Amino acid sequence: MKLLVAALLLFAGSDKVGEVLTGPAAFQDYTTIRTGQFRKITVADLPQPFATSSAGNGPQIVPRPVNAWPKAPAGFEVQLYADGLNNPREIRTAPNGDLFVAESEPGDIRVYSGITAEGKPKQMSVFLTGLHQPFGMAFSPAGLNPRWLYIGNSDSLVRVPYHTGDQKARGPIEKLADLPRAGYHWTRDLALAPDGNHLFVSVGSNSNIDDPDTHAKEFHRADILVFSLDGQFERVYASGIRNPVGIAVDPQTGELWCSANERDELGDNLPPDYITHVADGGFYGWPYYYIGGHPDPRLNGKHPELKDKVLVPDVLLQPHNASLEMTFYDGAQFPAEYKGDIFASEHGSWNRHMRTGYEVIRVPLKDGHASGVFENFVTGFATADGDVWGRPVGVAVAADGSLMITDDGSNSIWRVVWTGGR
Repeated sequence: MKLLVAALLLFAGSDKVGEVLTGPAAFQDYTTIRTGQFRKITVADLPQPFATSSAGNGPQIVPRPVNAWPKAPAGFEVQLYADGLNNPREIRTAPNGDLFVAESEPGDIRVYSGITAEGKPKQMSVFLTGLHQPFGMAFSPAGLNPRWLYIGNSDSLVRVPYHTGDQKARGPIEKLADLPRAGYHWTRDLALAPDGNHLFVSVGSNSNIDDPDTHAKEFHRADILVFSLDGQFERVYASGIRNPVGIAVDPQTGELWCSANERDELGDNLPPDYITHVADGGFYGWPYYYIGGHPDPRLNGKHPELKDKVLVPDVLLQPHNASLEMTFYDGAQFPAEYKGDIFASEHGSWNRHMRTGYEVIRVPLKDGHASGVFENFVTGFATADGDVWGRPVGVAVAADGSLMITDDGSNSIWRVVWTGGR
């Protein structure tokens, strides 16, 4: 039986959330996902390890079928902003509103400027080429007149000079620091720290559950690192996060948050991916524990002294969703209740018998805090028979307040706009 809990219990006095699916009904796959549904997975809902067998069920990417289109909740419309890209991954909004997109496979960065009345870019330029699997981007200093664009290659932290409005890089690529080389997880996201003098750099693990005690390649991996702006490594900010693909600083509170991929091969519904604020010095379990003090049975009880130190993430997502980039909604186009909420892209599962993900979710926040609830916000990237035509990767808020979504399945950028009505 589907269990429903009134949102009034979660956000008293708020219209952020409707009714919430909980318990077994909170878990989903491509046949049960519905745009506008709210769900909450809790620690109590987790099955035992190996409750199901492990699946190798990667998506079959097909061309977008005729009449297939992403779906958004009532009052929103999804438009095709741009297509014909080559492996578009992270998207970042420059202080002047230009949209920077990392095309990771060819090693390029494109910049899109403006939005026409038809919802298309007014201008597109190739800003930079010659990068090595670029993903993360950050502008520095903060404010309307940055001087640098920092880029996270899969093996290095680099920067190029940038002035507001530049359509081409005005100087050569400057390498600042080596990063752990690509390996099992290759994305390197960046976020400018609130003090403006440091960069957070996320680095995923080199494996599923390799023990860092005995695998040197795991050094400074499954971590969020801190670098100075001139590329000096300073410290590990947080650890035990198997793959913190997306990181972002909440502009209201200054807290760092991340969107993380948890481990595979423990069963269809274990363990959940997650979105969480990241505590300075926090340990999130990998590889010895998951979602609090749950030991991974494949590590034979190693490091029992760490069990009580493992932090439980704020929002548990669908297991194997592959949660990627996240952003905070700071625009003025959507209704007021969306202000400050998180949007995150769910690239989609491979380690699950019935696919899940292939959507963009929304995490409602109240005073900078999450209740554990998330909403299936933009869906429709999978067909009725389980094929997949779209895979969301990046999310960013455009200057006009619309939500921009990169999709490396159809090599497109989608734009979500508020058209009114509830």
